[in-house]
Amino acid sequence: MIRTATLADISELWSFHQGIVDNERPFDETIKPDPVEYYNLNALVVAENARVVVAEIEGKVVGCGYAEIRAAEPYHAHQQYAHLGCMFINPDYRGQGIIQQIIDALKIWSKSQNLTEVRLEVYAENAAALNAYKRAGFSPLLIEMRMGI
Repeated sequence: MIRTATLADISELWSFHQGIVDNERPFDETIKPDPVEYYNLNALVVAENARVVVAEIEGKVVGCGYAEIRAAEPYHAHQQYAHLGCMFINPDYRGQGIIQQIIDALKIWSKSQNLTEVRLEVYAENAAALNAYKRAGFSPLLIEMRMGI
């Protein structure tokens, strides 16, 4: 079951957040040592321009994700889009289509906000996440390059 997150879910959301950071460290040597905060989860849960959802199985929260309305670049045809983030599934529950259910719920919310574009960021070397997002209907758009100097 996918439902809107509440402040009562914050401890699980922060645990998932740490799982995201731990999973991404091998792909990005520039992530600083803990503590790392990618998202202001408390603010996102109560924000009017965002929707945080959790996936539950038998009363246990096993995954999460959010959509946040963001301003598009001036050169884009759309003025706003939904940015997806904090996408995480407990490793014990991966491969069951839960991420697709989360994305579907966030797309429904995004459409209800009159948005026509959904975007997210994923590390180019994160094959598992790339495959999951491709199965959900996303396609690669831009690759950000970096170089240490």
